[in-house]
Amino acid sequence: MTTTVAVIGGGYGGTTVAKELDSFTDVVLVEPREDFVHHVAALRGLVDPEWTDRLFYPYARLLERGRVLRDRAVSVDQDGVTLASGERLTPDYVVLATGSAYPFPAKIDFHDSASAKAKIRATREELAGAEKVLLLGAGPVGLELAGEIKAVWPEKPVTIVDPAKEILPGFPEDFRAEIRRQLDGLGVELLLGTSLTEPPVSEPGQAKTFTSGLSGGGEVTADLWFQCYGGAPHTAYLDGELAAARQANGQVEVTPELRLPGQPGVFALGDITALPEGKLAKVAGDHAEVVVANIRALIEGGELRAHTPGGPMISLPLGPSGGATYAEEVGILDAATTSEIKGSHMMVSRYEEMFGKA
Repeated sequence: MTTTVAVIGGGYGGTTVAKELDSFTDVVLVEPREDFVHHVAALRGLVDPEWTDRLFYPYARLLERGRVLRDRAVSVDQDGVTLASGERLTPDYVVLATGSAYPFPAKIDFHDSASAKAKIRATREELAGAEKVLLLGAGPVGLELAGEIKAVWPEKPVTIVDPAKEILPGFPEDFRAEIRRQLDGLGVELLLGTSLTEPPVSEPGQAKTFTSGLSGGGEVTADLWFQCYGGAPHTAYLDGELAAARQANGQVEVTPELRLPGQPGVFALGDITALPEGKLAKVAGDHAEVVVANIRALIEGGELRAHTPGGPMISLPLGPSGGATYAEEVGILDAATTSEIKGSHMMVSRYEEMFGKA
């Protein structure tokens, strides 16, 4: 009998696992979205109309043998998976790859692609007409969004507010200084160690002028704002014995083999894991490789692999030609190299090939 695997979530890690296991197991990929969304390029898709359609990749050609169920897991326990449709799956192995939520525009909050594209286009129109933009959060998303806005509208004032006293904590000072230098060159205003004393009167991405006081003194006026913080893992579906692995913040405890403790047939990867490493597409891909190798080993009787969390790393474009990259093994890479490895193309060719869209 062929081994059955249910992969819950069709993001970066889940699609990789499903595609790699497709040739030697019966794979079911459970995903509520109509299409795979290439969130790495979501901020580019907001500011550049030519990129909007390039964010979406139909699942139809991902698997040759397996199937993609457009459905949602409402309960996953030690015995199987219950879907929103009422269907019950009882696979030999379950891979939890449900990722995390994050405010728009860094992540798309629609399951059907037509509505998602309509929201992106409508928000782009609002952004184009706004005179001053405020970004709340000076993490990677806020900094990258500032760079994308400045690449298209270089004269548009962009202010970033964050209660933290420094950008990108956990990365070397030389790297942070390079990012600050480029932001200064773009004319981005960084207001750190302060926060708004009252929330904006408008919804995120909605053009409406407002002024808010700052906890550190002074005030800020903007015509449009975005929230660039507040990710949350999707794990509320964990049930039965599996719920014990879910921590208070929603992340899931895993063993070095990326299994839930005491659950030899249940794996987890990517953003939902409680591992001390960045929540990045590359990390999800690294996890996927370990999960695929370990499921193959369990089927064929081989040795299990352990995942070793990597050190800090980031490739942070500031528009197609700006930004910087850091990884422990290579150090700091400049804007030109960052553009070459990510910023100019946002890695779309990999996904065009993966989903048969090239």
